[in-house]
Amino acid sequence: MSRSQRVNSDQPIRVLIADDQAMVRQGFGALLTAQPDIDIVGDADDGAEAIDAVRRLAPDLVLMDVRMPNVDGLEAARRIMRTPGGNPPKVVMLTTFDLDDYVYEALRAGASGFLLKDARADDLVHAVRVVAAGDALLSPSITRTLIADFARRPAANRPQPEQLRVLTAREVEVLKLIATGMSNAEIADTLVLAEQTVKTHVGRILTKLDLRDRAQAVVLAYESGLVQPGTA
Repeated sequence: MSRSQRVNSDQPIRVLIADDQAMVRQGFGALLTAQPDIDIVGDADDGAEAIDAVRRLAPDLVLMDVRMPNVDGLEAARRIMRTPGGNPPKVVMLTTFDLDDYVYEALRAGASGFLLKDARADDLVHAVRVVAAGDALLSPSITRTLIADFARRPAANRPQPEQLRVLTAREVEVLKLIATGMSNAEIADTLVLAEQTVKTHVGRILTKLDLRDRAQAVVLAYESGLVQPGTA
């Protein structure tokens, strides 16, 4: 059974926790183990161990600290995304500060979202369920950081890639709003559509552009020039 099939079935979400602080691993593990739909299949105290654990344990989702010894979380995420078989787990980066310097690089590495280490218990559980279900965890502050990062980069005229031409006009509108960090409900209100219709559009966008989740959609929207910093 594939990871996507497990996540969409009645099987528990298999989670690996990678952090060099034992208290974080134990605390998160205890909170998540208490949930009937989540199983902690293992932990790791650095990036190299996390990579090995992913290969051995095939988790659905990895909670990955950004800063770890030996191999850091960013490099570990990059290598995990290259897992043989083309079906890597989702990765949520654990950060100490909401406005982490590594936001852009983490998204480029394949992360599906971010979670503060001091997050409340219900936020932690929500994050695991949301990302495992195929969505991304991008708070408005994280999205603002991503936009600011692009604004600091050289103002190159980024041509829209050929792949964007497969989108309908409505799908392009939805993609632009995804890039601002809007939820499906907020996009529905903005475009005066049913939320289920927006969800359908988002699914088609991800499928047509061969994207894993909304996090990749945000990056593509800015890298392609579809959305420019300051206009989102």
